[in-house]
Amino acid sequence: MPRSSLCIAALLGLLAASPVIAAEPKPDATINSKAIEANVTLDAQIKQDAALSAYCLADGKKWIDKNAADAAKERKEDPQLFRDRKWSFERKYSVRSVVVDRYVSVLRDDYMDTNGAHPNSDVNTILWDKTAAKPISIRPFFTETADNGPAMKAMLAALITSLKAEKKKRDATETATAEWFKELEPKLLKIGAVTLAPSTDAGKSSGLTFHYPPYAVGPYAEGQYVAFVPWETLKPYLSPEGQAIFAGSRPKGDAEDN
Repeated sequence: MPRSSLCIAALLGLLAASPVIAAEPKPDATINSKAIEANVTLDAQIKQDAALSAYCLADGKKWIDKNAADAAKERKEDPQLFRDRKWSFERKYSVRSVVVDRYVSVLRDDYMDTNGAHPNSDVNTILWDKTAAKPISIRPFFTETADNGPAMKAMLAALITSLKAEKKKRDATETATAEWFKELEPKLLKIGAVTLAPSTDAGKSSGLTFHYPPYAVGPYAEGQYVAFVPWETLKPYLSPEGQAIFAGSRPKGDAEDN
């Protein structure tokens, strides 16, 4: 056999014997038309919970259906915009933490390319109560969460401190200004998408993490931001339910990954 054939055969043998490189997971919902390609993917941990999986999938399908309708309308009005390529949308749901085997924090990451100057991204969160089998807010963990109340003011002050520290790490202190934080308010619906952070104490949460897409608290080039508020900062405002789920510290790896 020629040496080249032997080399190819040897390479094929090595590939066959080696672990297969994990492929991208197959989308759980997809749309592929002349105007758009859009996918929704749920991670394996979400799929283990039938109710949570159904909720996320329905939410994702609604999102891609809306964007498919928008793309079809846009293409009908201006076909030239789609001459070279179609719109591209992708949404991924992934578990961030599971606390006291009841509260599941889910990250919802979106990628959107509508053939503009650059693609864009977004991030949102879902806090899922396994016992009630429905999404909830963080309200039950605090004695009060009134707009402009003491708990929300303390939360906002702490997360802005965290954001400023993150900007310093990125050498972006020139945007750590009130101008970039003015959209954040001491209100549950205006403070940012929140998750329960994992903890060094198994099954507990070390505090709250707030997730911000590009443009939310900095220019597009700075990307996404995650602000961390340790539970000790919020201890004076915790309800009995909150006292039961918070403990420990934020794992080093979690701080490095976000």
